[in-house]
Amino acid sequence: MLAKHAPRRDLQTLERRRKQAARLFAKGNIAQASVARELKVSRMSVSRWYRQWNRSGRDALKAAPRAGRKPLLNARQLQRVQAALGKGARSHGFSADLWTLPRVAIVIERVTGVRYHPGHVWKVLGAMQWTVQKPEQQAKERNPDQVYYWKTVRWPELKKTLLASAPGSSSKTKPASLNNPRFAGLGHREGKRRS
Repeated sequence: MLAKHAPRRDLQTLERRRKQAARLFAKGNIAQASVARELKVSRMSVSRWYRQWNRSGRDALKAAPRAGRKPLLNARQLQRVQAALGKGARSHGFSADLWTLPRVAIVIERVTGVRYHPGHVWKVLGAMQWTVQKPEQQAKERNPDQVYYWKTVRWPELKKTLLASAPGSSSKTKPASLNNPRFAGLGHREGKRRS
């Protein structure tokens, strides 16, 4: 039910870059602007790193243990949610076999005891590699035979009739007028093609 999200930051690589800056600071003869150019980072970042390094030494530039808040669900719980969702919405008592964010939130709470706001459920689904699926809507009264007839017989006939009646065509009869609002957007007029 989700599109892919931005890749996670590589905290180890970021720490290595900050420590490389610390080695350059320790040399003492390199300007901060040069450090920024060499490491391909902003001058503001280098200035901040320099202040941290100057105040607390190289250890001040270590990576934080984790960026952001810890997830509410662990890997085992995610597997249980994945299995529950795989059974389909009807198996959980819903009227249609369609997953919505509020329904997924209900199932997550039933399976794990963890309550998510429906607006945040998409993050959980993204972690499980689910993507958004937009169901194709069709009328309940839809008749496949009539749809086939319309697409293969009736529509081509109408199209030919409308094109033949267009201004500048060689047809002497004009069974349908392109000026009629019912036929707006069908066919094309001389000099005014739609794209």
